[in-house]
Amino acid sequence: MSVVNREFDLVLFDLDGTLIDSAAQLALAVNRTLADLELAEADEALVRTWVGNGADKLIQRALAHCEADPALFAKARALFDDHYQACLLQGLDMYEGVEQSLRRLQKLGYRQAVVTNKPSQFVQPILDALGIADCFALWLGGNCVPQKKPNPEPLLHACHELGVSPARTLMVGDSENDVLAAKAAGMKVVGLTYGYNYGRPIADSHPDWVCEQFAQLDALLV
Repeated sequence: MSVVNREFDLVLFDLDGTLIDSAAQLALAVNRTLADLELAEADEALVRTWVGNGADKLIQRALAHCEADPALFAKARALFDDHYQACLLQGLDMYEGVEQSLRRLQKLGYRQAVVTNKPSQFVQPILDALGIADCFALWLGGNCVPQKKPNPEPLLHACHELGVSPARTLMVGDSENDVLAAKAAGMKVVGLTYGYNYGRPIADSHPDWVCEQFAQLDALLV
């Protein structure tokens, strides 16, 4: 189905804090890691503020919070992967309206892709478990290209792979990383208020649009 004068052909989505609320699983994996290292556990609300730059930064922030020896990083990082794999799909769910809007955009002929800083080995199992993998022409994890968001490289790589110019692409995310990456890539960006963003309002990052609910994209992408 084609739409006359449509502004975008491709929509890129962040994953954590945008399509899924994974804070519970991430906090559980972080705290199991800290417990293995005999370090103090952290509240889920605090772990939420550590999410967004990939697993390396997540673990570095956890260790810094505990004032632990940075030399523990390699051990902690490996422990985290094991624990997160074990609880990856435990209680996993999408935010309200996500699947309905993805399906609507799919029917309208938009190309869709996931661009996340989450390690790639965790992305496909999540999309498969939620039954939305077929909505996306491409997904990129944090280790699929050399640079992560806020670097624009993963966004530009997705555009290149799918043959769509950045000017015809919209980024949708919940954090400053998404906004900075999109602007550096020369594409417009929607900031969602309900995600993680290190405890700061997404509006402070000046996205082109701010949405409080995922379904508000329906008015923008017609």
